[in-house]
Amino acid sequence: MIKSMTGFGRAEAVTKEWKITVELKSVNHRYLDLNIKMPRKLNLFEGQVRNLMKTYMQRGKVDVFITYEDYTAGSVALKYNRDLAAEYLGYFKEMEEDFQLKNDIGVSALSRYPEVLTMEEQPVNEEKLWTCLEGPLHEACRRFVDTRETEGRNLKNDLLTALDEEVSAVEARSPEVVQAYREKLEAKVHELLEDSQIDDNRIAAEVVIYSDKICNDEETVRLHSHIRGMKKILTEKEGIGRKLDFMAQEMNREANTILSKSNDIEISDIAIDLKTEIEKIREQIQNIE
Repeated sequence: MIKSMTGFGRAEAVTKEWKITVELKSVNHRYLDLNIKMPRKLNLFEGQVRNLMKTYMQRGKVDVFITYEDYTAGSVALKYNRDLAAEYLGYFKEMEEDFQLKNDIGVSALSRYPEVLTMEEQPVNEEKLWTCLEGPLHEACRRFVDTRETEGRNLKNDLLTALDEEVSAVEARSPEVVQAYREKLEAKVHELLEDSQIDDNRIAAEVVIYSDKICNDEETVRLHSHIRGMKKILTEKEGIGRKLDFMAQEMNREANTILSKSNDIEISDIAIDLKTEIEKIREQIQNIE
């Protein structure tokens, strides 16, 4: 299945404890470039996220956005540091004795001293959290691939549509060019010699030399072969983009040769149209995974 490298996918999972949202979007890139942005609490899963996503995609610059909301009231707990509070009080007593001051420290005042009371994040159930994250990751990736395949089908319909017609037009026109040259040559000889008796063998030899010079049979045969090859590549599963790019380069070379050989306006116009279609294909190929 041919796939575009442009894609989008989004999914979310909501439980009593968490809400996780995954969003993917991608553009062209020679290789797979995963740019993952997610909350610090989920960083421990980055390797698993990357491995999972690589099973769905091979090329493209993919931006991954993961958001996380924690609904658990018990995700943090208040911690009382008894030893530190006792140490504070010990120093206050010394200060009272050293400076003959009244020790008026109260519980509320003591609790505000650094690290006496702290908020401590409770350990999360990693397996359960990964299960919650894994679901929307798979779903977002599936939707992402669906959009790539839809765009890929559109690209496939556009590719190669006009190429066969252009090459066939060159083949159809070539004999007409040779015939027109023969007629022009015969008329010129009549004009110069003012005699209807013309050496047909000499005319035929000149026509053969001319037809050999402008012959583009090899180029059109190769172009038809390349078009068939492209159609075959489009049915493959992997490496489609790179193979098509190489094939398009070969086709462009053949079109250039036809254009350089041609001294017929119509064939030149067709060859230019052919090069234009090939260039369109090369641009579209850049967006194939």
